[in-house]
Amino acid sequence: MPKRNVVSWTALVSGYAQCGWGVESFRLFSDMLAERDCRPNDFAFTSVLSSCDYLCGKQLHALVLKMGLGASVYVTNSLITMYSKGYKVEEAWTLFKSLSCWSQVSWNSMIAGFQLAKLGMHAIGVFVKMHHEGIGFNRATLLSVFSSLCGSNGIDINLGLKFCFQVYCLSVKTGFISEVEVATAFMKAYSELGGDVSEFYHLFLETSCQDIIFWTSMITALAEPDPAKAFFLYRQLLQEGLTPDLYTFSIVLKACAGFVTEQHALAIHSQVIKAGFEDETVLRNALIHAYARCGSIALSKKVFEEMGCRDLVSWNSMLKAYGLHGKAKEALQLFPQMDLKPDTATFVALLSACSHSGMVEEGLRIFDSMFKDHGIIPQLDHYACMVDILGRAGRIVEAEELIRRMPMEPDSVVWSALLGSCRKHGETQLAKTAVSKLKQMEPENSLGYVQMSNIYSSGGRFNEAGTIRKEMDGSGVRKEPGLSWIEVGNQVHEFASGGRHHPQREAICTKLQGLIGQLKEIGYVPEISLALHDIEEEHKQEQLFHHSEKMALVFAVMNEGKLHGGGNVIRIMKNIRICIDCHNFMKLASGFLQKEII
Repeated sequence: MPKRNVVSWTALVSGYAQCGWGVESFRLFSDMLAERDCRPNDFAFTSVLSSCDYLCGKQLHALVLKMGLGASVYVTNSLITMYSKGYKVEEAWTLFKSLSCWSQVSWNSMIAGFQLAKLGMHAIGVFVKMHHEGIGFNRATLLSVFSSLCGSNGIDINLGLKFCFQVYCLSVKTGFISEVEVATAFMKAYSELGGDVSEFYHLFLETSCQDIIFWTSMITALAEPDPAKAFFLYRQLLQEGLTPDLYTFSIVLKACAGFVTEQHALAIHSQVIKAGFEDETVLRNALIHAYARCGSIALSKKVFEEMGCRDLVSWNSMLKAYGLHGKAKEALQLFPQMDLKPDTATFVALLSACSHSGMVEEGLRIFDSMFKDHGIIPQLDHYACMVDILGRAGRIVEAEELIRRMPMEPDSVVWSALLGSCRKHGETQLAKTAVSKLKQMEPENSLGYVQMSNIYSSGGRFNEAGTIRKEMDGSGVRKEPGLSWIEVGNQVHEFASGGRHHPQREAICTKLQGLIGQLKEIGYVPEISLALHDIEEEHKQEQLFHHSEKMALVFAVMNEGKLHGGGNVIRIMKNIRICIDCHNFMKLASGFLQKEII
């Protein structure tokens, strides 16, 4: 161009900025300043500020003030956004407060700035003030507000849920909830805050939307609380003709980790390969986790060994898988092979593995090496693992001393670990302290009441045990029932203690009595001290014999032809820890039946 004016320069500055070429945009803007009679206007400043970094932005801010454009609401809005993206939210807030009048964009920029800085309560405060001022909001406002409620934004859960629901109501009133981005953001925020998924499931059903992100958000909300429904929605997604992406597959694999066998994970694995995502590290990591949770450590190991590129999550996932399956030696052998710097999650995995396998000295060595060799300061999770390691081994005094020396306040996990050890080794006095702490932290949790009652019962103090149970009932606390699940012929069967409600209960009990007799001949001795009621010894044995996992095992043996893999492996899933009697029973049954029991 033989002659350029401010529009020519600004158009190209804006073009570079919109393409994300911040350096080129800034350089061109600098050249523009050298042109005589070409003074940049508001639009030129807002364009270059939209793509520049913090250091360049500070220079531009100085120029804005020199040129007397500091009062321009458009330029100030751009400066607020620039500072927010550079994580200088204090400077953004100072600018926001300096404005004589605020536009909708001003409010949105500040809310988004606090959201980026993970200051959720500040973002909410700005939105509340905006609403009280009578300033109308738009889709961008709602997306920032809902996003500020997600993740580690320092939001109190109960307050967050209440506020999330209030904003949802505003979204309904204004019609914005019908927009897929807003509905998706609401579902993500509400589910992350622990809200009841069923409360917004109807919203998903009412929204006829062919958007993969919307579907994936709903599956994400259901993946942990209701994996079966999450998997059902995935099948619906395919029937609707939508193509799952990387994120969809990763969250469906997370749902597969909640199933009894690896069949669902295998099915998704095959679809991952067909879709061309086989070498994606994120999906390989998800497969390691899913296979391990479903009881197949061999498949987890196979996926791990076939990985061409492993990140830190890959190593941590495999270490956790070994720990979950009681293979601490394999975990400790794998750890030195890591070609990446370990993080806090690495040591949680290693210490958990040592805890499950009773490797006390190895656990102590790893704990001591965290800061000494790797510069990692132990956190609550690490202390909880160490309390569990020492407590399980009967070193209760050392566990108690470790809690006293903790540099932070012990949480409910630490006290639960100590209480479990007190139960195992009959430490009544210390158990009372742990129970007292648990009641303060989690008054609705049944663990403290149940464990204390069990400790009294194990010591024959049935009156005290009864008092604890009455106190628990009076407080309205309910114990989670012990359940076991097993998959037979593509159908999951659930067992409670005594096999209540199962249609084949009588046949299962008869078969179980026969198996118990056979196992007694090869050394099985019932641990009647675990029966927790003041009843005759014969009835105590009967109580132990009808534990849910024993019922599930016998049912599997009765239907071994319908088990996956020819019935050589029996996988039982439980919601609470197995008792010692059932553990001993399973070990003997495994040898007697010549089957692997997981």
